[in-house]
Amino acid sequence: MPNEMIDIMTSLTLLMNEEAERLRGRERALDLAELAAAKARLVARLEEILARRNRHQPQWTDEMDEETRTRLTECLAELRSASAANASILERQIDLSMEMMSAIANEARRLAGNRAYTYGASGDLARMDLATPISFNTQY
Repeated sequence: MPNEMIDIMTSLTLLMNEEAERLRGRERALDLAELAAAKARLVARLEEILARRNRHQPQWTDEMDEETRTRLTECLAELRSASAANASILERQIDLSMEMMSAIANEARRLAGNRAYTYGASGDLARMDLATPISFNTQY
């Protein structure tokens, strides 16, 4: 069972490294959907194995031989490193996407001129910016 976990973690590490490289190369996010789906499947499988193992044999880590324990520890360290790098790149991509969406929304709002003016109770004139729908590829 630890060997299967090691195989899954190794595959997950390779996928994360590939995704990070492709994101650094400015590949379109749509082209990365297969990698994301594969990562999700591997993580689900790993969680399933760990849950089953912990439920049926709680002391499984104590029963591993030294070589397997060393391989598992090394694999976990590599996975942790790949995960941190992947998370950093994905966070940056999300931040850039949010900034771009905000800039597009602000420009659309400016061009559409969707502003309303209302009088307050004291006679003041208040300006309200109404939400401007943004569409990509003719879908809202």
